[in-house]
Order: sequence, then C-alpha cells, then structure tokens
Amino acid sequence: MARQQASSHPFNIMIVGQNGRLQYEALLFVASLRAHSPNFRGRMIVVEPQAGPNWAKDPTMTPEIKAALVEMGAEIAAFDSVHFGDTYPYGNKIEGLAAMPAGEPFVFFDTDTLILDDIEAVPFDFNKPAASMKREGTWPEEELYWPGYTAVWKSLYDKFGLEFESTLDLSQPDDYWQRYMYFNAGWFFGADPAAFGARFLDYALAVRDDRPEELAIQSLDPWLDQVVLPLVIHSVGGGRPAPSLNG
Repeated sequence: MARQQASSHPFNIMIVGQNGRLQYEALLFVASLRAHSPNFRGRMIVVEPQAGPNWAKDPTMTPEIKAALVEMGAEIAAFDSVHFGDTYPYGNKIEGLAAMPAGEPFVFFDTDTLILDDIEAVPFDFNKPAASMKREGTWPEEELYWPGYTAVWKSLYDKFGLEFESTLDLSQPDDYWQRYMYFNAGWFFGADPAAFGARFLDYALAVRDDRPEELAIQSLDPWLDQVVLPLVIHSVGGGRPAPSLNG
C-alpha cells in the first residue's frame, strides 16, 4: 500500500475477542501488531460480548487470554449483545462498535488478520469511510424468480432514502454483481464508531426484521453485515476504497 498519504492522526483499532477460536486469533492479532507496528499511537481495543440471554454459553474470554492481551498493551471493552448473539454472531462487529471511544477514528479488523507492516503507513482517509474489496459475488444470489441485481440493491437504498446511482461502477455491465457496491466486512473504517455503529445497527435490524419484498427469496445469514455495510458507508459519505487501499 502507498505510504506517501499515510494516516497523519492517531486512530484506534477494534477487534472482537470471544471465548473459543476468536480469543486465540485476537492474541495473535495483537502480537503481530506489536511486533510489526511497535510505534502505533492509537488504542488497541478488544471488544468482548458479555454473557446474557442471547448466548447459550458464556462468550467471554478466559482470564489467561485477557491477561496476555493486557500485557501486550491491549484494552478489553465489554458490550452487551442486545440484538444478536448465538443466532447471528457476526452481529458482534455491529454491536461492539458501541464499546469504542466515541468521536475517535477507528479501523475494525476480523481477528483472523495479521499485521505485517507499519499499520500507520496505511493511507486511511477517515473522512471517506470504506471497507475491504476482497469480496466475491456471494450476495444477492441469482434465483429463478428474482427481480435482478439492480432491483434488489435499489430497494435497499430506497428503504433508507439513500441515493443509488452514484454507487454504481459504470465500468461494469448492468446486472453484473461488481457493478454494485459490495464489501467484505473483514475490515472497515470510519471517523466515529458511535455514529457508524448506531447507523449500522439501525440498518441491520430494519433489513433483518422488515426486508424489502425484492429480498423475499434472499438469504441474510450470514450475509446481513455485508448487505448493510455499503448502505452505512454510503450514508456517511464514504464509498469504495481508494486504489492505495484496494489490496
């Protein structure tokens, strides 16, 4: 990635830590950050879902893992799974944003990520939120009686009163999946996790609980976060990442 436009202001990093595989991935993520980006100026925050009615088993990390994370300079921030949980664990990245410091730029990463260079050399533009383009045409799925890509995606933008046409990549053919803004939710960033997270949650619940009729035969599990993410990013003035981030 290009270094000449590297981030000039500190930002915070968010990952989700949860009992089981994710807590060990979180440990490796933080270790890789400290090894390859030792001068990182932001806060390394591991958000942790708390036990509650939406979890069949306690999702909190073991004391040993927490201690190791803290020893490496990470912070543990608790949050409650009010709307998601066992039925949709990907909702952790949505509800967990509420545990991040409000008003401070943030980057979210899936825990199965390793930092292999100076993270502050990445040219994040927090005024233009974006997300990973390392995606495939997983959603929507072409079905025999479906209305097509344009109708499906436009119905979502219309649901939230968002302008649709500027999100299209006109270099791609009409009704081809790459024409429509679609991200991998493995990383995304923004200027304010509180505002971003509130919008993400509102949109996710609205689509989950009252989907447009154009989505009637589409599955939202596990795709809900990736369906809603481009709407959220567009609504806060973002879009596809610059070429320096598209990789």
